Amino acid sequence: MNEKLKELFRLYAGCEAESVTRLTAAGSNRVYYRFAFNGKTVVGVEGTNADENAAFLSIGQDLASKGLPVPEILAMADDRMCYLLRDLGDVSLFDTLKSARETGEYSAEQTQLLEKVIRLLPQLQFKGGQGMDFTVCFPCESFDRRSIFWDLNYFKYNFLKAVGLEFHEARLEDDFDSFATLLLKDAPYDTFMYRDFQARNVMVKDGEPWFIDFQGGRRGPIEYDLASFLWQARAAYPDRLKQHLIDVYLEALAPFRKVSEKEFRASLHNIVLFRTLQVLGAYGFRGYFERKPHFMQSIPAAIDNLRDLLHQDIEGCPYLTQLLREIIQLPQFNPQPAPENVKLTVRVMSFSYRKGLPHDDSGNGGGFIFDCRGMHNPGKYDCYKKITGADAPVIEFLEERGEVQKFLEHAYGMVDPSVDRYIERGFANLMVSFGCTGGQHRSLYCANHMAEHLKLKYGDRINILLEHREQGTSKQL
Repeated sequence: MNEKLKELFRLYAGCEAESVTRLTAAGSNRVYYRFAFNGKTVVGVEGTNADENAAFLSIGQDLASKGLPVPEILAMADDRMCYLLRDLGDVSLFDTLKSARETGEYSAEQTQLLEKVIRLLPQLQFKGGQGMDFTVCFPCESFDRRSIFWDLNYFKYNFLKAVGLEFHEARLEDDFDSFATLLLKDAPYDTFMYRDFQARNVMVKDGEPWFIDFQGGRRGPIEYDLASFLWQARAAYPDRLKQHLIDVYLEALAPFRKVSEKEFRASLHNIVLFRTLQVLGAYGFRGYFERKPHFMQSIPAAIDNLRDLLHQDIEGCPYLTQLLREIIQLPQFNPQPAPENVKLTVRVMSFSYRKGLPHDDSGNGGGFIFDCRGMHNPGKYDCYKKITGADAPVIEFLEERGEVQKFLEHAYGMVDPSVDRYIERGFANLMVSFGCTGGQHRSLYCANHMAEHLKLKYGDRINILLEHREQGTSKQL
């Protein structure tokens, strides 16, 4: 924690904190802390981008002044690089709906909470937009052609290229241009677009919703936030509930704006499709490039959303439509089901990058490959060169710093949801590989522990084949 935030807290509270706890962040680089003092708590935030901080603080003060449920800004540093917020607790709407996501059944209380959130949305958009200084918005003040292309190119470079799909750059850019024109048919706008309006950014305190993380807000179309919320990939709202909440939104919207329901739903469909491409770009960057497990786990759900949206062509965008239909047919998003009564086999392998990537003979496409070379390498030391990651001295070496356990926790977090999904859908094969320089120490240790983890968690529900390619060993667990 930087000294500016510590000093800001001392000036606000008039005392030292009794305890400071770093809070878990999601996709951003901001750092959050909970300060406890005199039986109370506040949240401290360290930002990394001055313009983004200024946008959050200005928008937050504006929304709060209009009586909208956003966290009170208690104090801020002169340079706005850190600030203190009212503590809204740790329970998000996403957390509150966990049981419903698992069962598909939403209780009356959960449905009413969702309705309450959706009824507040027009107030955020219209009251929030009234008199707001949109020039403070970051990185732009309006949903416009340039910002649309930012998101579409984000999708192109961080998802399309990452999944290895070949495409014609010029034809795709032509359709991006047509798609942008379609999305902007109601521009210019006079309403506030939250932009990242989703269940993880709604906190629930004493049964009431509070809205956070609106620093990306700007002037924009009302359909965008509804699309962002209802089609959040991992929220997985049933279609019947989505349709009900659209009806709730239209009812709440009526005092602010009269709309044609048919035209609204057509515009909403286009915005949902655009938002899905935007989040796939974000998931691609955070997952494929930054290797963050939560985002990797979200990609299949976003692909399912995309699959549902492509029941009709995108108006004026034949090549984009074709390309998106090719995406949903890619093997990695369509694992082949196993014959009836065949158990899933998870093949866990260690290998050396010097000798090439492992080959998946099942035809399933390669599964997961984890690169262990970022960890401290025992192979650099003579005393470990003749033993492997299964031997006690190497195990002690790897575990001493703690980095291998953290690495494996992330790997478990990525692999387990796929195993669950493969079992559920009756697939036959999944491959999980760990590579290092020699395929002898780090990768072997990780492969052993992954196999043990899967055996402990799934037992006889799956077959586990453990292979150490460079040692020439293979065994069934």
